[in-house]
Amino acid sequence: MEPEEFKKKTNQAITELRAAKPKEATIVHHDDADGLCSAAITKRALEREGIKAKTFCLEKIYTEVIEDLHSKTGQTIFYVDIGSSHADLISECNNSRNLTIVLDHHDPKPSRDPKVLDLNLEHFGFKGETDFSGATCCYLFAKALSDNNMDLSYLALVGSCEIPKGFLGINRMILEEALKNEVVQQKGKSFEITKFKTRIDSLFSKLQILGAVGYYEGGPEIGINACLEGLSKKAEEKVKVLEARRKEANRRLLGRLYHERLKETEHIQWFDAGNMYAGMGTKVIGQFCSFLSYQARLIKPDKYILGFVNVPSEIPGWGKLKEKFVKASARVPKPMQPQIEDGKLLGAVNLLDKASEGFGIADGHQYAASVIVPTDKKEILVENAEKAIRTR
Repeated sequence: MEPEEFKKKTNQAITELRAAKPKEATIVHHDDADGLCSAAITKRALEREGIKAKTFCLEKIYTEVIEDLHSKTGQTIFYVDIGSSHADLISECNNSRNLTIVLDHHDPKPSRDPKVLDLNLEHFGFKGETDFSGATCCYLFAKALSDNNMDLSYLALVGSCEIPKGFLGINRMILEEALKNEVVQQKGKSFEITKFKTRIDSLFSKLQILGAVGYYEGGPEIGINACLEGLSKKAEEKVKVLEARRKEANRRLLGRLYHERLKETEHIQWFDAGNMYAGMGTKVIGQFCSFLSYQARLIKPDKYILGFVNVPSEIPGWGKLKEKFVKASARVPKPMQPQIEDGKLLGAVNLLDKASEGFGIADGHQYAASVIVPTDKKEILVENAEKAIRTR
C-alpha cells in the first residue's frame, strides 16, 4: 500500500535526522485525538532513538509563533497532524535553518525549503479524508525508523477514528498488521487495545475531550500520557469534568440558535458563538459545527455551515498573541458532499482559503476546515466566501 516514492522520501528524512544527531527535538502537534496520537507516536519513536522529545500543542498555525519557533538555527522540529497546509509559510520562516519534518494528512501546500520535508501521503496519491490520518503518517515514519515501533500501531487506529468511513486504504493495512501482532484484538464489532483493555473508539472520544476542551488546562499532556500509558483514574475524572462543561456550553448555544436561528446568505448559514466556550480550546467550535450539520430542524442541507468563536490570546507554553483573532469552522452538510467530489462545489478548505486570502490562515479538508482571521474581518470573510461560491 505504501508507494515507493513515499518510502524513498521517508528514508531521506530519516537519513537527515540521523546525520543531524540531535539531542532533542520539538514536536508541534494539533489538539484533537489524532494530534495527540500523532505526538505520542513521534515522541516514543524519537525517545527510542535517544532523542529527547518536547511536545508543543498548537491549535492553529499563527505566523508570529512559527516565526519565533524557527528563529534559532540547528534545531530539529516535527509538525504532526498540523503543518502541511502551511508548508509554504513554515519554509519561509525556516529559511533552511532547521531540519523540519512534517507528518500530516491535511490538504498540503508545497514546501519551498529543502530542509522542510513534508511526508504527507496526499503528495503520493492518497486522501487524508478517507485513507489515512495524521497518526497514520506518524506511524509509518516511526515504523521506517525501527520495527520496534510496530507496537504503536494502535495509536494510528485511534487517531484514524476521526475518519467517518472507517478503516480504509492504508488504515486497513495497519489494522490487519495490529491484529496479526496482537497489538489490538477484535471484540464483536469493536477493537480493543490489548495492553490497556480499552476500546479504540472509547480512547478516541476521551482524547477529543482532553485535547480540545482541556487545551488551556494541560489536557493535551494528559492525553499524550494516556496514549502511551493508558487512561489513569485522574485522567478519567478530568474527562468527565471537561465533558460536562462542553455539554453545558453546547446546550446553551443550541438553545440560542433555535431561538434566533442562523444568519444566512444565498449559500452560507452562519453563527457567532463569541465567548460561549471561554476557557476551552477553539477546536470545540468545529466539533459543534459537525454536530450541527446533522440537526435537520435547524440547518439547511444545501448551504455551507460556518461557526465563529473568539480566540483567547494565550498560547499555552508560548505566550500571548499580539493581535485579536476569531476562528471560523466550516462544515459541509452531507447532501452537498457529492457535488464537491464531482467538482461542482468548492471544498471547505478551498472556500476558506479563497475567502481569507490576504488576512487569514486556513487549513483542513474538503468537508471540514477552519480559518483564523482578525476579529474585525468576520463579516468580510462571509462576504468573500459568498462571492467565491457565486464565481464558482
